Amino acid sequence: MINSLELRKKYLEFFGQKGHARIPSAPLVPENDPTVLFITAGMHPLVPYLLGQPHPAGKRLVSVQKCLRTDDIEEVGDATHNTFFEMLGNWSLGDYWKKEALEWSWEFLTSKEWLGLDGARIYVTIFAGDQDAPRDTESLGIWRSLGVPPERIFEYGKDKNWWGPAGETGPCGPDSEMFFETGREHDVKFGEKCHPNCDCGRFVEVWNDVFMQYNKKADGTFEPLKQKNVDTGMGLERMTMILEDKESIYQTDLFISLMEEIKSLSTRYHERSARVIADHLRAAVFLIADGVVPSNVERGYVLRRLIRRAIRYGRTLEIKGRFIGDLALTVVKDYQSLYPQLKAAAEKISRQLTGEEEKFNQTLEGGLKEFEKLAREEGRKKISGGEAFRLYETYGFPFEITQELAKERGLEVDEMGFRESLRKHQELSRAGAVERFRGGLADQSEETTKLHTATHLLQAALREVLGPHVYQKGSNITSERLRFDFSHPQKLTEEELKKVEDLVNQKISQDLVVRREEMTRAEAERLGAIGLFDEKYAAKVSVYLIGPKGAEFSKELCGGPHVDQVGKLGRFKIVKEEAVSAGVRRIKAILE
Repeated sequence: MINSLELRKKYLEFFGQKGHARIPSAPLVPENDPTVLFITAGMHPLVPYLLGQPHPAGKRLVSVQKCLRTDDIEEVGDATHNTFFEMLGNWSLGDYWKKEALEWSWEFLTSKEWLGLDGARIYVTIFAGDQDAPRDTESLGIWRSLGVPPERIFEYGKDKNWWGPAGETGPCGPDSEMFFETGREHDVKFGEKCHPNCDCGRFVEVWNDVFMQYNKKADGTFEPLKQKNVDTGMGLERMTMILEDKESIYQTDLFISLMEEIKSLSTRYHERSARVIADHLRAAVFLIADGVVPSNVERGYVLRRLIRRAIRYGRTLEIKGRFIGDLALTVVKDYQSLYPQLKAAAEKISRQLTGEEEKFNQTLEGGLKEFEKLAREEGRKKISGGEAFRLYETYGFPFEITQELAKERGLEVDEMGFRESLRKHQELSRAGAVERFRGGLADQSEETTKLHTATHLLQAALREVLGPHVYQKGSNITSERLRFDFSHPQKLTEEELKKVEDLVNQKISQDLVVRREEMTRAEAERLGAIGLFDEKYAAKVSVYLIGPKGAEFSKELCGGPHVDQVGKLGRFKIVKEEAVSAGVRRIKAILE
C-alpha cells in the first residue's frame, strides 16, 4: 500500500526523471498576487511565468504546493472535501504539450513501477468545444491511443473542462481530467445517466491536465498566448484515499492520528463533526504558521471563521474544556518533518488558537442568551429560518444546536428557511471571493504593473528613512492604488512620511532602469537582495534591481510584473498611514 509520504516521493521522482526541476511550496499567503487572499491552486505562484517570464529553474517544474479554498466549506466533512489541501503539480512553460502531458499522466497512474492503478477503472474527460475554442480532438486521439475506450471518454463544456482565468482576464484553456471509479456504494438515482462529473459518489477526480493556450481579454474574447503551457494538478488527499483503499480522506494516514485524538476527547462522537474539526484545525495551523492572525477582515476573518467552526463542532461532540490549542500540536507533529516552520511556530500557533477559543466561548454564551430570549416569547411555536441563521452567523451556533435547544422547549425550527438564508449568504461569499482575483499578477494591466514596481521603491525608501528593520508584511494592489504592510513599531511622523514620499519621487524623476537577474539564493543574499531566504525559494531566484549596476536603490526577490524604467510611474503620493497590528504599519498610496 502506498501512503501519502510515498506518493509525494514517487510523484517528485517520476517528474524529476522527465526533466522537471523541483520547486518548493510557496506560503499560503500569496507573495506576488496580492489581491487574492490565499494560494488556491498549484499554478497560482507561477502566473508570471505562465505569461511568459522565464523561470529561474527552467521550463519544466514540479512541486507539492499548499493550497486553501473555502468556497465549498459547507461540504467539508464528506468523503473528499477539504479547505486546506496539498496539490501535486507539474508544469511545462512553453515546452512539451498535450501528448507528453497525457501520456505521462497515464504512465504515472497505471504503471506498476509507480502507482499501479487499474486502467480499466480510469475515466477521462475532454473539452467539447464552443464558439471560443474548438473541440479538443487532440486529447481525444491521445486517450484513444493509450487504450481508453470510447465509453470511458466524456466530453463537457466550459463549466467542467475549462480552467481559468482566475479573474476576468488572464491565461486559460481547455483541460482533460481523470476520474477513478471507486467501486463503492453510491447514489443509484442517476442510473444510466451516471457519468464522471455527476454527484453520485461513484467517481473521484484524481488529476487534471490544463492546456493554457489562451488569454481572455477584457472584452470577453480569447487570443492565443505567446507560449503554450501545461499546468497539471493531483490532489494529494484524494489520491492517498484511493491508494490506501479508504472510503474517505479522513481515514488516511494524513488524518488518522488527529481523528483518533478528537474521538478520545468526545463524549458524544459524530464522524462528520470530527472531520470538520480536523480539516479546519489543520488549515488554521498552516495559516498561522504562514503569518495570518485571526481578525475580522480578509485573511484574518477566514482564519477566525475556521477556528470558530472547529470550536462549534467541538461542542456538538461535547468536548469538555479548551481543546484546539492542544489538538494543534498533533497537526504540528504530523507535518513538521515536511514543513519545519510548523515546529518553529508551534508555541505561537497553540497560543493564538487558545486565545481565540476563550474569546469565542464568550460569544457563544451571548448566543445562548439570545436563543433564550427568543424561546421565552409568549405564544412562540417556531424559530424562523432567518432567526436560526442569525444565531449561526452572528453567534456561531451550529444549526444542530439550535434544533436541539428548540426540541427541548417544544419548538420547531424552519430548516428550509435556514438553508435558503445560508445559500444566499454563500452566493455572496463566493462572489466576493471571485472579486478578490482581480488585480495583482492575475491583472497584467499597465497601471497595476506600475503600482507593483512602486512598492519596490516604497520599501527601499522606508528602509532608508526608518531603518533596516523594515520588511514587507503584506500588500494589496489594484489598478487604482497600492497598499503596503511593513514592520515598524510606531506611527510615522508627518516628517517621516514626507521624506519617504519625496525619496520615491526623486528616484522616479531619475528614471532609474529596472532589470531582472537570475542567480542562486546565496548570490542574492550576498548581493543584499530583500527576501525571505527559506525553503519557499528554489535553488535559483529572480531578483529585480532598480538603479545603476553596483549602486542599486532597490534589490528584491520577486516574480513581477514591473516596468522597465521608473520614469513611467508618474508622481507617487501617500494617502494614508495606519496601524495593522502590533509592530505592523500600513501605507496606502497612489500614482498621479
